[in-house]
Amino acid sequence: MDKIKRLPVSWFVIALILSLYILGYFLYPHLPEQVPSHWNMAGEVDGYSSRTFHVLFFPSMTLFLYIFMSFAPILDPKSENYKKFQSVYEGFRYFMVGFLMLLYMATTLYALGYPLSMGKIVRFAIGLLLVFIGNYFGKIRHNYTFGIKTPWTLASEEVWNKTHRISGPLWVVSGLIWMLSIFITEKLAFAIAMGSIIVVSIYGFAYSYILFQKLKNQ
Repeated sequence: MDKIKRLPVSWFVIALILSLYILGYFLYPHLPEQVPSHWNMAGEVDGYSSRTFHVLFFPSMTLFLYIFMSFAPILDPKSENYKKFQSVYEGFRYFMVGFLMLLYMATTLYALGYPLSMGKIVRFAIGLLLVFIGNYFGKIRHNYTFGIKTPWTLASEEVWNKTHRISGPLWVVSGLIWMLSIFITEKLAFAIAMGSIIVVSIYGFAYSYILFQKLKNQ
């Protein structure tokens, strides 16, 4: 099977990302010298970055990630399999751009004095991401870049397929937990949300190992 070429680069998306630099240029004089960049489990700011770093970092990281994800399939030893789930991968690529743009806008508005709950925004966005990924896990084919990569899923296509099919609904549930956690206190919400993704990750890891050993001993 022919290897996939790089994914098409949308000039609209590129222009959208570049507009973040323009936005940062106009907002720069209004931002404080130190911009909040990290929040603890209680939702309190415990880290700062310079406003110059802020207006350059998020747009640059978003642009780099979009370009990297466009070319990543070419570098993957299983690049021919991307054609089987290209629409899912492209959807994830656009979702990540939107996710980073949302974080940039939210942190910028917070720095400008708008009373946003960053913890709730981030948890809800991560929840949406987990629901999206989990919903399409069963369609992701064997590759070395995107999906549940354990030594056993990478070694066996059957283990890969079964692990992703059984893990998909669990990731959706974890995503819903992340989204619903916005209705409880920050510390408890963070603990429950993180606990859910740790549990489903361990389950997928253990399941792939047990299944691989079972198939090997048949």
